[in-house]
Amino acid sequence: MPSHGSLTKAGKVRSQTPKIPPKPKRNLVPRVRNRREYWIRQRKSQGLPVPPVVPPSSVPRKKSSTTATSS
Repeated sequence: MPSHGSLTKAGKVRSQTPKIPPKPKRNLVPRVRNRREYWIRQRKSQGLPVPPVVPPSSVPRKKSSTTATSS
């Protein structure tokens, strides 16, 4: 049974398509956005001030249990 085209032509159209630059993203990644919103909710529930721009590094991250040992 013949195939639907030769393998020598595989990827022909994709390689000929011009590369266009991606559009800049407008929103945060959902994981980062959810973490930031959680941090804001915690600050508000504790009665602490919430800065107008919350840096992503202000949210404490979990410490990894694996530690590198130098030998």
